[in-house]
Parts: sequence; C-alpha cells; structure tokens
Amino acid sequence: MGAGWIDLAGRRAVVTGGTKGVGGAVVAALVDAGARVVTGARARPDSLPDAVRFVPADLMSAKGCAELARFAESELGGVDILVNVLGGSSAPGGGFAALDDEIWMNEINQNLMAAVRIDRALVPGMVQRGSGVVIHVTSIQHELPLPESTIAYAAAKGALATYSKALSKEITPKGVRVVRVSPGWVETEAAVRLAKRLAEQAGTDYEGGKRIIMDGLGGIPLGRPAKPQEVADLVAFLVSPRAAAISGTEYVIDGGTVPTV
Repeated sequence: MGAGWIDLAGRRAVVTGGTKGVGGAVVAALVDAGARVVTGARARPDSLPDAVRFVPADLMSAKGCAELARFAESELGGVDILVNVLGGSSAPGGGFAALDDEIWMNEINQNLMAAVRIDRALVPGMVQRGSGVVIHVTSIQHELPLPESTIAYAAAKGALATYSKALSKEITPKGVRVVRVSPGWVETEAAVRLAKRLAEQAGTDYEGGKRIIMDGLGGIPLGRPAKPQEVADLVAFLVSPRAAAISGTEYVIDGGTVPTV
C-alpha cells in the first residue's frame, strides 16, 4: 500500500486493539499512508512500529480508556481518525447456560463499552472541528451468531452496530463520518493457533484445521479466511478522503460467509 494509493499525511489517528491481529495491521497501514498513530494496550509488543506512540492502558476499563484518550490528545493535539478495533471473546463453550454475569460483562466491556468510552472522550473534539472519521469494527456474528460459544460476543457486536448507526445519524451532519467494518473469519495469530489446535485434535494438517473452522461457519465461498492486511486496506480507504461520501453504513469483508442478502 502507501501514499500512492491512500494519502493520510498529517492525519492524527487513534487505533484501539492496535498491537496485534487486525488492529496491528490497521496501525501499520495508517502509518504507511502517512498518519501519526497512537494506540494502547496492557503491554507494548516488540513488533510495534517505532513511529507509533504507545500508552499502556487496560481498555476493558473506563480508567484505561480515559488514559488512552488523554495520551492521544496530549501527543497529537487532537484526533482526525478513530478506529475502534478492540474486540474478541474468551467465553467458554456450552451455549447460553455456560455464560454467567461476569462473562457477559467482560464481553460487553471488550466489544461494546471500550468503543463507547473512547468515542465519548474523543469524538466531541472532532465535532467541534467539524471533521473526522470513526470506524467501528463489528463482526458478521451479529448477523450469524454461533450459539456454542459466542452468544455474548455476537450480542455485544450487535449492540455496537446499532450504537454506531445511531452515532452516525447524530454526528454525520456535523462533519464526522461513522462507518462499520464487519469481518468474517480473519487469519490472525489467534486464528492460526486455533486452526493448529483443531488440526492436532483431528489428526490433520493446518489446512485441515482451517477447513474445520470454515465448515463450522457454514462454509466460506471464497475458500479461505480474510487476511488482516485486507481488512486494514479497507479501513485505510474508508478513513481517507477517497471515501468522503461514505457514512452510516457497514462494509462486510467475509469472503461471502453470510449466506443472505
């Protein structure tokens, strides 16, 4: 990629969940396009680009979200681009009955409230300046939930999608675009570990492990998961001036997994 395709020179960006997986790819893509980027997590990874400003913060908590927002305002002097990537699930299998209140709250804090809190801290500045872009990374699971293990995750992502749409209706007329990106299965580091574990259990190879996951999703017509870089490229386009007329909608990047219109 790079400035020849997308030019974000001088843009100030915050990315949550930006230390690995899709978030890490988004950070790299924005830096490559010329943006100044801030991200935060509990610990700084070794692989983070040197140009990225990092703050240690637990974004599962209100305190951690506030710390990231204060750091970003201090380091950047304002924010033009906010990409809420943070998400995931650590819920056990076993269906709805296996999910107690603590698990539900963890899933909601990670997949909904982190975005709500960061937006509440940083979006008013965008509105005041009359410009900015907010991306919420949702999931196809808000349309295609997997009841065995991701009920709470899917519900939280569904709430994030609804909140994002409402936010877009409020602030797009004030100059701030809001767009959702909805990935299907993405071949992140965590996905690779899962496929390898399933392959070992089934006595097959890595490609066989991937096939087990794809079959569990009902199949991916494209025949493979998306790459983190592919999701990051979509995000980079959506936050750029090339997407200036796009707001309030959702872009699905799932290789055709969702079988309905």
